Amino acid sequence: MTRKYGGKRVLFGILIALVVAVLLLAAFMAPANGAKGLSGTYEPTGELAGFRQWDDRSIAEAELEPYYANVLAELGSEGVQNAESRITIPAGTPSAKSSDIALTVGEYEGKSGVLIWESKDTNWVEYEVTVAEEGLYEIYASYHPLMGDGYTRPIVLDVTIDGARPFREASSITLYRLWRDKDELKKNDDGDEIRPVAEDISGWLTHPLADSGANYAEPFRWHFTPGKHTIRLEGYEPVAISELTLEPPRTPLSYGEVAATYGEAASGDAEVLTIQAERMTWKNDPSVVMMWDRDWRTVPRAEGRITYNTMGGVRWDWPNQEVGWEFNVSESGYYKIGLRALQNRFSQKASFRTIRIDGEVPFREWLTYRFPYHSDWQEVVLSDDAGEPFLVYLEQGKHTLSLALTHAAVSPIVRGIENLSALLRDIEQDLSSMTSGQTDRNRTWKIDRDLPGLREQLEQAASNLDALAAGMEEVNGRKDSASEGFRSSAGDIRSLLRIPDEIPYHIDEISSITEKINNFVVNMHKQPLQLDEIFIAPSDKSFPNMTASWADKAAGVAANFFYSFNTRQSLGEMDDRELNVWVLRGRDYVTQLQDLADETFTPLTGIKVKVNLLPNPQLLVMSNAAGLQPDVALGLNQDLPVDYAIRGSVYDLSQFDDFGDIYDQYSPGSWQALYYDKGYYAVPETQSFQVLYYRKDIMRELGLDIPETWQDVYDLLPTLQQHFMNFYIDPGEFLPFISQNDVEFYTPDGFATGLDTPGGFAAFKQWTDLFNMYALEKQVPSFYQHFRSGKMPIGISDYNMYVQLSAAAPELNGRWGIALIPGVEQGDGSIKRWAGGQQTTGVVFQESRKKDEAWEFLKWWVSTETQVRYGSDLEAINGVSFRWNTANIEAFVQLPWKREDANVILRQWAWYKEKENPPGGYFMGRELNNAWVRSVIDGMNYRASLEASILDINRELLRKQQEFGFVDAEGNPFKTLDFPIVKEPWDEVNRYVK
Repeated sequence: MTRKYGGKRVLFGILIALVVAVLLLAAFMAPANGAKGLSGTYEPTGELAGFRQWDDRSIAEAELEPYYANVLAELGSEGVQNAESRITIPAGTPSAKSSDIALTVGEYEGKSGVLIWESKDTNWVEYEVTVAEEGLYEIYASYHPLMGDGYTRPIVLDVTIDGARPFREASSITLYRLWRDKDELKKNDDGDEIRPVAEDISGWLTHPLADSGANYAEPFRWHFTPGKHTIRLEGYEPVAISELTLEPPRTPLSYGEVAATYGEAASGDAEVLTIQAERMTWKNDPSVVMMWDRDWRTVPRAEGRITYNTMGGVRWDWPNQEVGWEFNVSESGYYKIGLRALQNRFSQKASFRTIRIDGEVPFREWLTYRFPYHSDWQEVVLSDDAGEPFLVYLEQGKHTLSLALTHAAVSPIVRGIENLSALLRDIEQDLSSMTSGQTDRNRTWKIDRDLPGLREQLEQAASNLDALAAGMEEVNGRKDSASEGFRSSAGDIRSLLRIPDEIPYHIDEISSITEKINNFVVNMHKQPLQLDEIFIAPSDKSFPNMTASWADKAAGVAANFFYSFNTRQSLGEMDDRELNVWVLRGRDYVTQLQDLADETFTPLTGIKVKVNLLPNPQLLVMSNAAGLQPDVALGLNQDLPVDYAIRGSVYDLSQFDDFGDIYDQYSPGSWQALYYDKGYYAVPETQSFQVLYYRKDIMRELGLDIPETWQDVYDLLPTLQQHFMNFYIDPGEFLPFISQNDVEFYTPDGFATGLDTPGGFAAFKQWTDLFNMYALEKQVPSFYQHFRSGKMPIGISDYNMYVQLSAAAPELNGRWGIALIPGVEQGDGSIKRWAGGQQTTGVVFQESRKKDEAWEFLKWWVSTETQVRYGSDLEAINGVSFRWNTANIEAFVQLPWKREDANVILRQWAWYKEKENPPGGYFMGRELNNAWVRSVIDGMNYRASLEASILDINRELLRKQQEFGFVDAEGNPFKTLDFPIVKEPWDEVNRYVK
């Protein structure tokens, strides 16, 4: 009895201490009322003050057109003025087009004579326009995204004038769709709200041709001279276009100029309007979603349940993402706007938004409005630098307020970083050439004699870093990690300059500085902002209190503390009346699966499903030991099913009568990793394909063809390396070299490795020679970043690289492509291109008492209809970064992949093959990597290194075979594994290639 009540007293004491701490902290905290002096306007002034451009660029950079900012500045220096006339171009009368089948003229959604661009392959259309007046024009497109299954992406166009891009950003002009959350919020059985799916509500829209990266606050201004010109639009997303217009630029006036026109117009008895920010009227990106917040002041309050009561946050940090809210004012007059906002993701770093009323920016200060960092929710009243609220005149009736993410404030900093990186790379390359890549401290240098101009270049780099730091502080309104990082790097360079003749000993330090400043770019582009409520107040009315009082904060902490004891989602509490499914994925994936199962699987089968999030796979091992196994687990790495099967934890799916129907839906090579002891213990869910990525622009400039074989790779490497570029392959990616040389990882009985053959040694030598003889990089922190910069314009990577380039590299639109990976040519001229890619899988547990129901669920889950619906909903809610890489080939071709890329992936899919997983098979990857390190890093003979690993692999295989009863103590077999052998590509994919 004493122990029982004593425990309660301790718990109550802890709670009281927490509440008191919060009360004291809140009492002494300054109110979060907008971080006065930091919020407000910031107007980009062009290029950085004091920054000296470095013009000696690499061939990769020189091939690119100039930045729009540089082109516009040059036109301004030449005295080119804004045009004053308007020119209309009917889209249904092109002068030329790439296809009469893909591009037709007809009627669409109430408009006739429009261009209907119905194709997922790359096509183009040209228009001739006669210009009477020289000047700068904005180009507007009136368009309607085509609607239908698989049509979810925005329309991205490559725009050229008279056969050339006037600036590099013209390669990726984006015309957005409009989306709206489809249904009212529903709740699941636990009382948690279910995030709704977004539906496409696009109609006929008019949008200016603007930068896809949001690097400029206003639309592009295009220079036209008098006479005839040709405008070409090239793209691959389905769209109808009614007309293009060339219009005089619409430059917003300053607030002072607008306010000077204001008269006396009170808003009468109008009340303060409150908009719940999560109730978005529309958004141009489905990945901007409702978010859950526990703050006690947030409306509606989350009382221990998932309550979608805010929007944005980390899901509102991609360029040009725009959200609109409709509202009605009861009286005409002047209004001010306040927002309850949270901007605490990156310490001391501001976020920026372009603010529009009824589709127009009312004054220049709202082109790049700054939302400062604050650790808590803050009251942001849209105000000038003096703290006076901006007033906007609104007529009685309906209006729209919209906020769009802009990078215009930080884009000069980013361009400065790119230019400085080019300078530092040139310095690094000059030093490497001079020293032959060796750091020899026994050699003395006279740097002014051996490398004239180096000191001046480093001094320029240090000066530019100071300019970047000052520019970042001006943009941000305060110091942050980036500005301090620039200053410390400038100090590091000046330290090197103290003893110039020792600079060749410190090439690695210059490389580290380059990498350090480039890493800041990613965070500069991340500008999240979370909103709870928006207030539209008459000019003479006060805003409601937007932040929690210290008493509310204390109450919220106490309440959330008690709610934390709610164990409704405990994995240990399983209902025998439900099919229990554990999923090793993020919360968004789990929620979407539960919703889909409730909507389609349970009504169809009568089987109720409970989907739980599995935080890590180790919990499966612990749950097995505790006797708490689910019925089904999804999202497991391909190595885990056999690992569990060896220990009798998962069920052999081939025991089900209709397993053969499922087996035939997947490539034979995908089953290799799931086979054990004459059974199959999982079904594939997703597959991460391996393909060759290449920069079209750089390969064309260098005159290089896409390699088909590894010999072709060897042949192109000298050209790449002469231009300080290289080919990329992950040093740990050994499977292609083994399988392409007709070598099996294991003997057919599974008792020993198959690498102990002439072919095995040849494959290992081919793999290591790429790094020993052909100088591929042994360590690459980010192929994605090197690919973007052009340092590695070609290389092999997976699905994640595809998503990154599609979602986060708009400047490379049309400049990169994918191809089949290089292979080994055979005597008949064919090329073997075997490669793996990692899979996620689903299993049924041995102890489940609902195996038949679990099998029905797995069949439903991997079916084409479910995979298409799940993948489509994920992308509709979260955007292209959540593209579902299903292993179901029929579902794959129905998801919104670019057709030419889908064809490459399908052809490579035919060569998909994974290594087997016998007992002790985990030693294979470990020891092959050890062998690689000994050979490539330590310089050991390749044959001796592989022989050492073969001995260790076979020793571990034997130990595990004895442990699990395959052989006796002397190594005599009781039974064999009898691995199936896959020698031929999967021809089934051919019928899906179009």
